[in-house]
Amino acid sequence: MLGSPVLSDELSLVRAGRRAMATQFEVLLPVDQPLGIWAAGEALDLIDELEEQLTVYRDHSEISTINRTAFGTDLPVEPRLFDLLSFASALTHATSGAFDVAMGALIKAWGFYQRSGMVPTVAERSAAMQRTGMRYVILNQAARTARFLREGLQLNLGGIGKGYALDRAAELLTTLCGITSGLLHGGTSSVRAIGHPPGRPAGWMVSIKHPDDEGRVLGNVSLRNMALGTSAATYQYFVHEGKRLGHLLDPRRGWPAEGVRQASVVAPTAAEADALSTAFFVMKPDEIRIYCQQHPHIGAVILSPDAIEPIIWNLGPGQFTAAGR
Repeated sequence: MLGSPVLSDELSLVRAGRRAMATQFEVLLPVDQPLGIWAAGEALDLIDELEEQLTVYRDHSEISTINRTAFGTDLPVEPRLFDLLSFASALTHATSGAFDVAMGALIKAWGFYQRSGMVPTVAERSAAMQRTGMRYVILNQAARTARFLREGLQLNLGGIGKGYALDRAAELLTTLCGITSGLLHGGTSSVRAIGHPPGRPAGWMVSIKHPDDEGRVLGNVSLRNMALGTSAATYQYFVHEGKRLGHLLDPRRGWPAEGVRQASVVAPTAAEADALSTAFFVMKPDEIRIYCQQHPHIGAVILSPDAIEPIIWNLGPGQFTAAGR
């Protein structure tokens, strides 16, 4: 796993997992938490409900309905989903287009929608780019509606959906179930911490592994009411003319990202951590450095293409510990 919890033998946990969003979600709660097993089940049920709303692989989902019908129409959007789209749009602006959820057409042109990557023709890529970009999505804050300005534009929340689901599940655990300590993760890329483990005020420790060497750990991050997102093209890629092309596309160029080998982000929410890890994977190291300087609440662990050791921004010794230290 690119981000996995580091747990000691003396820590007794309730663990519950379920497959959703094409990955394995898991909720870990100390045994002294009230109604732990029931609470974990409620959180996983909510993640299932959110998948029904956010997935592009089910025709009845709200996102699929928006994709089919929002061109030229002011379509009402469920309030929490509208807030998510607004947040995603703000991140598109903040990252100068490196993160963009309105790139479903581009994902399909490259074959990654069916997980069978292929290089599109110049004409196919150009046509997809004409239907890509949040600049072609009008979000009416007063009416809470969405309208597409380009026919064939499609939203795809793959770069933020898992993190959003973890945030919503953590919110349910804390506000409705009284949970004060726990860790949630969505497969290999997204982690959300609630409080800290018993006796460990620094927080939950999560490892960041090397993208090409599963046995190597780049370092450990301590999370307390924070989240970690990691992006890399470790599993979804294909080889074209001797070059590995991954599934994370640069929406500005319509081509697989080539900026860094792996990007991990620590942020207040899992949605922001997921989205920014996707953006940072697309961006060049100098762009990431400037972003982190302008946003000191965001921490980053970046492995550049030719680097052996990662670059660390905005994470102090108490938050990040390099491997072997």
